Amino acid sequence: MRTVYLNGDYLPENEASVSIFDRGFLMADGVYEVTSVLGGKLIDFDGHAVRLQRSLDELDMRSPISKEDLLEVHRELVRVNEIDEGMIYLQITRGAPGDRDFVFPDPETTVPTIVLFTQSKPGLANSPAAQKGMKVISIDDIRWGRRDIKTVQLLYPSMGKMMAKKAGADDAWMIEDGFVTEGTSNNAYIVKGNKIITRGLSNDILHGITRAAVLRFAQEAQMEVEERNFTIDEAKAADEAFITSASTFVMPVVEIDGVALGEGVPGRVAPRLREIYLEESMKAAI
Repeated sequence: MRTVYLNGDYLPENEASVSIFDRGFLMADGVYEVTSVLGGKLIDFDGHAVRLQRSLDELDMRSPISKEDLLEVHRELVRVNEIDEGMIYLQITRGAPGDRDFVFPDPETTVPTIVLFTQSKPGLANSPAAQKGMKVISIDDIRWGRRDIKTVQLLYPSMGKMMAKKAGADDAWMIEDGFVTEGTSNNAYIVKGNKIITRGLSNDILHGITRAAVLRFAQEAQMEVEERNFTIDEAKAADEAFITSASTFVMPVVEIDGVALGEGVPGRVAPRLREIYLEESMKAAI
């Protein structure tokens, strides 16, 4: 049975509980992060910690824990749950004021709720999906306008995953005003010629931690990167495509809306970037 972390305590998962008045439950008033674990070490912890603080600041929510203590909690959960490859999920909500109200509770009297738990995923780095690539469909992006804040409002992304599953695909890319924003839980990229193209940072997409690392590694490897909007038709005509996220790293996309990209198998850029990302990230893991 897993050990989880809840509000300062390490508990068996079946003994951890949160109030029915918690605003994460009632209002989706919370933020989260997912940090990957490879070889028992944390991948890009600092990046996730910085983005967590940014999300909290954007929602005027205070953190119940310091960055240093948060690192220790992550490490302890990895240790006690014997995680070699997997993920740590972290969620902070505005807390449980004891009743339901649209108005934020007084932060002096309502303490934020913090929860962390592990997910063991053996074979995460050597995923078979990365060898064959994934298929995506396109759907309308009807989410709220602050996708740069990593909130727990994940209903529409979940619906998007189910639309993809129903269509026999693996995921969905979302379209707004004719342009691809991102995947349901990942950033989206296309490759044309020797150029990697991905949407620039704004309130329209999540500022991916893996995205930042992959683009840095691509530039260091002398690959050309262009940050701009691209259409779904442009994506279908691309030589290859891929996604990035903390749990998939770099994952090739081989089909969009039934249209095969290139030879219909992973090209050369995405697998190479995945190789570089894993190699460099494991060197820097803590």
